[in-house]
Amino acid sequence: MSDTNSKKLLDAIKQKGKNLEAEMSFFEHLEVLRWHLIRVAIAVFLFMVLAFVFYDFIFDDLIMGPLRTDFWTYRMMCLLADKFSLGADFCVTEIPINLINTELAGQFTLQINSSLLIGVMVGFPYMLYEIWRFVKPALSDIERKSARGFVFFASFLFATGVLFGYYIISALSVNFLGNFQVSNEVTNQITITSYLSSIATISLGSGIVFELPIIIFILSKIGVMTPQFMRSTRRYAFILILVIAAIVTPTPDVITMLAVTFPLLLLYEISIIVSENVQKRKLKKEKEFFNS
Repeated sequence: MSDTNSKKLLDAIKQKGKNLEAEMSFFEHLEVLRWHLIRVAIAVFLFMVLAFVFYDFIFDDLIMGPLRTDFWTYRMMCLLADKFSLGADFCVTEIPINLINTELAGQFTLQINSSLLIGVMVGFPYMLYEIWRFVKPALSDIERKSARGFVFFASFLFATGVLFGYYIISALSVNFLGNFQVSNEVTNQITITSYLSSIATISLGSGIVFELPIIIFILSKIGVMTPQFMRSTRRYAFILILVIAAIVTPTPDVITMLAVTFPLLLLYEISIIVSENVQKRKLKKEKEFFNS
């Protein structure tokens, strides 16, 4: 066998070995990811069981909260109405909604679904922690330092968004829709499934939307997003925020729309600052590299 053929054979064997090594590495990463997902599922299940055990508090104080006139949001609205003379209509004194169940297993399904929902919300920080553990080995030391605090800030923003959606958007939506009537002959008989899905969608949706600064941080790190682009498209972002506010809030009243739009605009401005800080750090590192 000639030297040329021997070299080609050796190169082919080496290439085959590299392909097998890469394939094994891929499946090893899948295995690691699988165990991260299993741990997340176990954590969510445990929180779900705890929610199921303490369901009386969850149902009476949390789920049914926006239907009571002594809910925190309504009490604050009454205080504002008295202090700034906003009128009696601004103070919530009645929410004429009667919840009904139309399915045989409806109430049992409600307890299961709402317990699962609580499990997902409470387990969200742990899910972020498992994601961080999976991604962390692939990052450099500099990238790890710059992303330090990811779990804390992402969890804080998510919790803030959920609380905002629950106490502000959900309360205002329930108040508006509960008191809205096309005719006095029509009463609001709302299924418990419809009510729960509305509260859950609004709360979770707000939590996800409040992750905007984290998303912008990641996009800025990989060079997809820049503060110059965000400033130049601010007017289009404002229109998009109005659309998102209209989707998130099922009510057409101006107060609810403004209550949702203002925090989203604030988040967008904060995201610009975050992107600008990322860009400054990049430019500083490039300058240090060229000067060294």
